[in-house]
Amino acid sequence: MSDKDRIEGEGSYSATKGYNERTRKFVESGKVEQAADQAAPHSQQEAQELREAERKGKQRAKGEDPALYDPSQIPEDPDYPRNE
Repeated sequence: MSDKDRIEGEGSYSATKGYNERTRKFVESGKVEQAADQAAPHSQQEAQELREAERKGKQRAKGEDPALYDPSQIPEDPDYPRNE
């Protein structure tokens, strides 16, 4: 197989399959709570810094995607019909 045949670009099926497999193994390992505890802010100051960083990041955003709360707002795409 040539390199060109292996290039998948965006939406890489092999990358998605690998990610899903690694995620499944991690969840099954029982280490999710431990990782969440380690990722949580360790002080009030760190929590405030994280909130400030999030606020600054959102200043440049156009806003929340309305489809996040109401999937009916997603325009119909003939190439990707919904499974209803």
